[in-house]
Amino acid sequence: MASATTSRLLDRAPLRLDTRVGAVELITPIVLAPMAGITNAAFRLLCREQGAGLFISEMMTARALIERNEESLRMIDPAEGESPRSVQLYATKLDELVAAVKMIGEEELADHIDLNFGCPVPKVTRKGGGAALPYKRRLFESLVSAAVIAAKPFDIPITVKMRVGIDSEHETYLDAGMIAARLGVAWVALHARTAEQLYEGKSDWQKIANLVEHLKSTGVPVLGNGDIWTGDDGVRMMSETGCAGVVVGRGCLGRPWLFRDLVRAFSGEGVRPAPTLFEVKEVLRRHAQLLANYFKNEERACRDLRKHMAWYLKGFRVEGEIRPKLGMVKDLAELDYLLSQLEDQPYPTEVGDAPRGRRSHGRSVSLPQGWLDDPEEFATVDGCDSGSGG
Repeated sequence: MASATTSRLLDRAPLRLDTRVGAVELITPIVLAPMAGITNAAFRLLCREQGAGLFISEMMTARALIERNEESLRMIDPAEGESPRSVQLYATKLDELVAAVKMIGEEELADHIDLNFGCPVPKVTRKGGGAALPYKRRLFESLVSAAVIAAKPFDIPITVKMRVGIDSEHETYLDAGMIAARLGVAWVALHARTAEQLYEGKSDWQKIANLVEHLKSTGVPVLGNGDIWTGDDGVRMMSETGCAGVVVGRGCLGRPWLFRDLVRAFSGEGVRPAPTLFEVKEVLRRHAQLLANYFKNEERACRDLRKHMAWYLKGFRVEGEIRPKLGMVKDLAELDYLLSQLEDQPYPTEVGDAPRGRRSHGRSVSLPQGWLDDPEEFATVDGCDSGSGG
């Protein structure tokens, strides 16, 4: 139950995406993190219906966007009524990033751009991108500056998402956060793990508190990310760190109602009933229909839904062959038939609210040769065509 000192977080001033002529104010300071293969328009709409204030697209490379890759353009296609429209870009080259920002502005493709400096996967970091890039301070500064300048004529706010650093010996979050703040970003979001940790162990919320204090003089807000599995976790993160909002990633996999729980927790509601299996079934079915609308193809929608199935059903008793059949469902009619065979039961809180999604063990970070030699070197790195969000 939320205490008197940690409740009513929604009474704070609204979280703002400032532009030259005004601001986009979020209804709630709760952001859906960009997740590769997850945060398409259908899932974003589902989370918006549950209470998310901002919902960021899957990460895309600036190069793929300016080359008008068909799937990349689909990734930023907004759901009906989606506002503000938010896109996360990944780039290591100035010309590509500037061209992508200008394309988004000129064609009115988004209202907000988030820059990814948090991706920890080897195919990104080995080319100097993602969570590896902020170590090269001058390159980081040039990319953020170029994006802010390119976005100004279109009044598009730029934000930055990053990790603590490459590893515990090469932490970059304080320097990078200050650089980004001084360049005029709307906020800095910190996933409180290093790239070396991947998704191992617990995120270090003290790092979020450190960054909040470090940027206090700039007035630039900090958002916290990492290990928000329940509404109470969100309340605790904001209370303990002083961050201005939370970014939710793996915690909402198979649990988009986490956003509703966060809104209620921030409003001071201590007792917040968890959904029964029948209520979960309704959300799952809504997700399937949104995917069918998005892909305009039931079979493709069901293929996409399959990866969510185990998350939705985690901890519930599912009899006989229903569970594996749901994992191979082919169309909405089959989905309806299988769901009709489920028996209602209470939400399995102990299992259902436990960590989910990627839980990779930590490992050494793949980096370009000599990457750690000089943090002030203006590095030139090869771009990367794909990757997943941090």
